[in-house]
Amino acid sequence: MIQWSVKGGGVIGPAPFLIVGIVNITPDSFFDGGKYNATAQATAHAALLLDQGAHILDLGGESTRPFAEPVEASIEISRVMPVMKQILEAHPDANISVDTYKARVAKQCLQSGAVIINDISACSFDPELLDVLVEHKPGYVLMHALDRPEKMQNDPRYDNVIKEILSFFEKKLNQLVRAGLPEDRIVLDPGIGFGKTLEHNLEILKNIERFKILNRPLYLGLSYKSAWGKLLGLELKQRGLPSQVAVALMAAKNVRIHRVHDVQLTGKTLKMVEAICS
Repeated sequence: MIQWSVKGGGVIGPAPFLIVGIVNITPDSFFDGGKYNATAQATAHAALLLDQGAHILDLGGESTRPFAEPVEASIEISRVMPVMKQILEAHPDANISVDTYKARVAKQCLQSGAVIINDISACSFDPELLDVLVEHKPGYVLMHALDRPEKMQNDPRYDNVIKEILSFFEKKLNQLVRAGLPEDRIVLDPGIGFGKTLEHNLEILKNIERFKILNRPLYLGLSYKSAWGKLLGLELKQRGLPSQVAVALMAAKNVRIHRVHDVQLTGKTLKMVEAICS
């Protein structure tokens, strides 16, 4: 079972698994190519994901796909805030996560109802983000990435990818907790595809249980990843089945939080895992 403490003393769960539904509010998303870039379309999509069983909605106003260019905080805010406002007006109990590494974006969103910050940078791109986290104490996704999105896939190298990510998590967890973010707010994401080759990604997934030593829940985003295209020779829209297989395999290894595009199908996949593996 998973129970995740978030901003304002809220708790998500307990539940066997948590499903995080992805809402990309960008013109350059790798998955939907801007299909939900407008506020009305993004809000409708978010409502659909909630109806399909998403426990959390992860709103993103800047693409973090490999080689994506950054955007100004003001643009990110202009994309995310109207959608978040409309979602919370219609669904006051919705758990909103914001996919950002910028302190200004995080602060405004947390003040307006978001309860989780999903940060690809571990507070390294904008050090002021740490102050925002300590002030608001939201749920926090601590993710490993080798570099910024525009650089992270330029020949990524590790001596030992598992040991290096474990060391990274241990160091960052200590920094966050010492600064004042309660440990029960933090979940860990090894960052599949963020500065990793196919071989690195597979090595992480094969050894995912080694991260249990850190005693924090694991959070994975495996939905439609380019790794499945490279492994199986599949185009983007053909990666739905391997995405579900990956979710099932990782859930069977006690990964409790899954960030996905196909919420309804993932719910069925996780129900099967619970029935067979629990």
